[in-house]
Amino acid sequence: MKRQISSILIFILLSITAFAQKKIAGKIYDAQTKSPLSGATISFGKNGLVTTDANGNFSIDCNKAGQITVSFIGYQNAIHFVKNCNDEISIGLQAGQQEMDVVEITATSNLNKSILYQPSSISKLTPLELKRGNGLFLDDAINGNVPGVIMQRRAVSSGQQFNIRGYGNGSRGTRGVSSNFDGQGYKVYLNGIPVTDAEGITVLDDIDFGSIGNVEVAKGPSGTLYGLAVAGAVNLRTIKPKAGETSIGQEIMLGNYGLQRYNTRFQMGGERSSLLLNYGHQKSDGFTIHNLSHKDFVNATGDFQPNAKQAVTAYFGYSNSYDERSGELTISQYATKDYTGNIEYIKRNAHSNVYTVRAGLGHSYTFNNHIGNTTTIFGTAFNSNVSSAGGWSDKAATNLGLRSVFDTKFSLNNNISLSGITGVETQRQNATTIGYGMIKNPLDTNAVWVYGNPNYWIIGGVAGSNTSNGTTSDVYTTTATTSEFTEWTMAFDKDFSITAGIGISNMKIRLDDRFYNPATPKKTRQYDTVYKSMVSPHFAINKVFHKKFSAYFSYNKAYKAPVSSYFFIPVVGGTTPANTFNGALNSALKPETGNQFEIGTKGELLKSRLTYQLAFFDAIFSDKMTTVAVPNPANTVTLYSYVVNGGKQDNKGIEAALKYVALQSANGFFKTITPFVNLTYSDFQYKDYKFQTSGKTITTPLKDSAYTTDYSNHPVAGVAKVVANFGVDIDTYPGLYFNMNYFYKDPMPVTSDGLVNNLPYHATSYSLLNTKLGYQGSISKRFDLDVYFGVNNIANTQYPIMVFVNQIPDAYLAAPLKATYFGGVNLKYNIK
Repeated sequence: MKRQISSILIFILLSITAFAQKKIAGKIYDAQTKSPLSGATISFGKNGLVTTDANGNFSIDCNKAGQITVSFIGYQNAIHFVKNCNDEISIGLQAGQQEMDVVEITATSNLNKSILYQPSSISKLTPLELKRGNGLFLDDAINGNVPGVIMQRRAVSSGQQFNIRGYGNGSRGTRGVSSNFDGQGYKVYLNGIPVTDAEGITVLDDIDFGSIGNVEVAKGPSGTLYGLAVAGAVNLRTIKPKAGETSIGQEIMLGNYGLQRYNTRFQMGGERSSLLLNYGHQKSDGFTIHNLSHKDFVNATGDFQPNAKQAVTAYFGYSNSYDERSGELTISQYATKDYTGNIEYIKRNAHSNVYTVRAGLGHSYTFNNHIGNTTTIFGTAFNSNVSSAGGWSDKAATNLGLRSVFDTKFSLNNNISLSGITGVETQRQNATTIGYGMIKNPLDTNAVWVYGNPNYWIIGGVAGSNTSNGTTSDVYTTTATTSEFTEWTMAFDKDFSITAGIGISNMKIRLDDRFYNPATPKKTRQYDTVYKSMVSPHFAINKVFHKKFSAYFSYNKAYKAPVSSYFFIPVVGGTTPANTFNGALNSALKPETGNQFEIGTKGELLKSRLTYQLAFFDAIFSDKMTTVAVPNPANTVTLYSYVVNGGKQDNKGIEAALKYVALQSANGFFKTITPFVNLTYSDFQYKDYKFQTSGKTITTPLKDSAYTTDYSNHPVAGVAKVVANFGVDIDTYPGLYFNMNYFYKDPMPVTSDGLVNNLPYHATSYSLLNTKLGYQGSISKRFDLDVYFGVNNIANTQYPIMVFVNQIPDAYLAAPLKATYFGGVNLKYNIK
C-alpha cells in the first residue's frame, strides 16, 4: 500500500512538474515588413515579463489559457488570447502614432528598427500626414511634412519630381541633371519594387498616391543600400489591411475644377495573411486651359505567413494615366496672371499618356537564429506616348529584376551584437523610343487654329528634311544595372553602435540608333558604354541616451550614371548627306558623385509628448552634368546639343521637425491636440562651376565648340533658402477631427547666375493656408463612416506647382489661382 501511495504521489508530482514546464513559444515581428523585432516585451498572467531575442523569438511558462500583451517602443500594444499552451504563436505589431516612428521598408542593418537607432535622416509619412489634404497629390504631403525635400508636378497629376537637398533641378534647359519631363538622381520603390528603371529614370504618372499608406524618404546620397541614388531614396507602401478585419469600402471625393475620385476597396486581414484589392478612377477638368486629367488604377496586394519561418508578399498594379499639358508660362505671363499657357503646346495637343503593368513577388525565410533572406522578383511593362511643343514621342519599355537581401545576426560577448545586411539588386531594361515631328494637318481647312481642335497638328514630316514618315529619332536601348551591397552594425552596451557598409554599382548601356540616315541608309549605328565600379561607402556612429533620444554622425557616398540619351551625340538631319551629322560617342562623360557628411539628433522628450528630428548636413555633388549647344555656322539655330561634366554644388543645410502632444486625454471631448512644425534652411552654392552654353560651328571639334560661363559662388537655382511649415492636428472622442497647416517658401533664383535679361530676378516667396474638417466613426456594428471637407490655399495665393530652371523666358507652371475645395464620403462595411 505504501508503495502504491508513493507511486501515486510521484506520478502526481511528475504530472504537476510536466504541466508547469509547458511553455508558449512565439515570434514578434513588424506587421508591415515581417522583420523580427528584438527586445519586445511580452507579459502573460502572473508569469512576469520576457523579451524577444535577436530573432524576435520568445518563450514563456504557461499552465492555462490566458491573455498575452506585447509592447515595443514605436509600436501599438498587441493583445493575443492563448487557448492552448502548446501553440506556437506569431504576432505582428503595428506602428504607433505618438511614439517615434519605426522604419517599415527602408533597408537597415540595425536590429532595432526604430528611427531612434538609425544614424541617418529619415522622414516618414503615415496616413495622418498623407490625408491632411485630399490625399491624391503626394506633393502636398511631401512639401508640408518633409524638411529638405520639395516635390513638383507638370500638370494636375503627372510629371512629378523630387528635389532632395538641392539635387533635382536641371542645369540649363531640359538636358541637365533632371529634365522637365522625368526625375533622375533618386530611387523610388513601391512595395519593395523599383519604380525607377534600370537607367535611373523615374516616372510617377502611373502611381496611385490615393492608395499609398506609408512613405519614407531617405535624404542624401544612398548608394550603399540603393545603388545609383545620389540624392536619396523614396519608399512607398500601399494601404495595409488591419488584422482581424474583413471589409468592403466605397470612397467618393468631389472638388472644384471638376475633381472627381471614386475608389472601391476590399480588405481582408487575418493573423497570418492579408489581402487588398483596390480600384480607383480619378478625373479633373484642370485649373487652366488644356489641362484635363483622367486616370484608372487597379492594385492588388497580398501578404501570407505560412509558418513562423516564412512570409510571402505579392503585388500587382495596372494604371492608365492621361494628362493634358498647357505648357509653361513666361515670366511676363505669370506676372500678369495670364494663364492661357503656351500656344504651341495647345496646338499640338501636348499630353502625357502612360500605361503601366507592375508586379512583384517576395519571399522571406528565416533559416535559423542568425540568418534570414528576403528575395523579391519584379517586372514592369511601361508604355507611353507624349507630345509637347517640340514634337511627339512613343516609348515602350520592359524592366525585369531581382532584389535579394540576407539579414545576419550574431550575439557576441559583453552585451555586444553584430548584425548585417548583404544583398544584390539587379535590373534589365529593353526600351524603344521613337520621336516624330509634327506638321499642320493639310486636311484642316481652318486658316486659323481654333482651341478644341486637336487635329490641327498631326504627326508628319518636316518640310525640307530627310525624315521618313515624320520620324525624327528611333532609338533602341538595352540597359543592365547591378548593385551589390553589404552593411554591418555593431551594437555595444549602453546603446552605442557603429555602422559601416559599402555598395558597388555597375551600369551597361547599349544603344542602337535606328534613325534613317541618307549617308548610310542600311546601317544601324551602335553605341556601347559601361560605367563600372561605382563604389559607395557608408560610415556612421549612433548613441541613444536613456532610450529616449539619440545623437549620430554619418558619411555617405553615391553616384548618378548618365542615361542613354546623354552618352552619345545624336544624328542631325540636313537637306543633303553632306549636311548630316552622323553622331558620335560621348566617351568623356563621367557619372556624377555625391558625398555627404551629416550630424543629427532625434528623440522623444517630455514623457514622449515631444518628438523631434534635427540634422546638419553638407552634401557635395561633383561632376554635375551640363549641356553644350552647338549652333549652325550662322549662329541662328541650334544644330545639336550634348552633355558634359561641369562643376560641383556645395549644399549646406539645416533641417528640423517637431511634433508635440499638447493634450492627450482619456475622457472628455478632446482626445489629442498635436501642433507640429518643420523647417529647412538651405545654403547651397555652385563651386568651380563652369557652364558651357553655346558653340561656333558644326565642323569645329567638339572640345572647342563651347562657350564657357563661370557660375561659381552663385546660389543654386531652384532652391529657396527657407521653407517652413506650421500646423495642428485635433482629434476628438465624438469622432470629429480637424487640421490646419501654414506653408511658407522663400524667394529663389530661377537661373544659375540669378539674372534675367541681365537684371536680378527671383521667383517670389509665397505662403499657403490649408484646412480640413471631418467626422469619423461607426454608424452601426457593421458600417464605418468618414465624411470630410477641406480647403487648400484659403487666401487665393498665386504660386507655381513647378519652376523651370534656366529656361528663360519660360519659367512657370502655375497652380490654381483660386482656393481649391474638396469633400468626400468614405463608407466601409465590415464583414467581420
